Amino acid sequence: MRTDHAPVAYPAARTVHAVGHRGDPYLVRENTLASLRSAVARGADAVEIDVRLTSDGVPVLLHDESFRRLWSDARPVVSLTAAEVHELSDGGVPTLREALEATGPARVMIDLPGAMAGTVREVVGVVRECGARERAYYCAGATTMLAVRAADPGAEIAMTWTSVCPPSRSLVEAVAPRWLNYRFGVLSRELVEALHADGFLVSAWTADTKRTMRKLIAMGVDSVTTNRVAALVEVRAAAGAVGLPR
Repeated sequence: MRTDHAPVAYPAARTVHAVGHRGDPYLVRENTLASLRSAVARGADAVEIDVRLTSDGVPVLLHDESFRRLWSDARPVVSLTAAEVHELSDGGVPTLREALEATGPARVMIDLPGAMAGTVREVVGVVRECGARERAYYCAGATTMLAVRAADPGAEIAMTWTSVCPPSRSLVEAVAPRWLNYRFGVLSRELVEALHADGFLVSAWTADTKRTMRKLIAMGVDSVTTNRVAALVEVRAAAGAVGLPR
């Protein structure tokens, strides 16, 4: 434990990805095109989006199972067509295709909450059709990431992991994640170093205070997901780290 007040020594020009959590939600409603564009404009290297399927199989951006919290409509997304979703949100809920077009060339971290194999195949198909495969990567738990790996053997995966114990060798071999994606409170410098030694990049979510951002960068994480992109970009610069080349 540090007992002095000397400044933390950061590696020179280390890359730390700034990821806008559902866009820039403290300023603009989450998972909307305006929110995604705001995050990119404020320096995000990537935007994290949540994707679910409508009843007619169209991937749209929504974190919750229903529209109650954001759009005051209790109906679940799986009960509505894409046209009905457009109508109830007055166009505010974009399709995945629209989101990919609006964010190019920024990276897109696609979260697939509770997605089954059919949903995964549809999402991966849209990403491929939009020519976004090289800038898209996927996050969720192991079961969903296994479905992503089956749908696209070359997909970039950030497998969400909640334990300080590492995933089993057999799971790592099956999913082949590039990243392990942790809630920030689980991480420590020792864990990050061990994960790096095993060949993983480390992603942390969702850090919204500058103090937490500084701690994560000092630990050596490679990516931070935040609701406050501008604050993270400021902290990253002060730490001597950089984002992805533009």
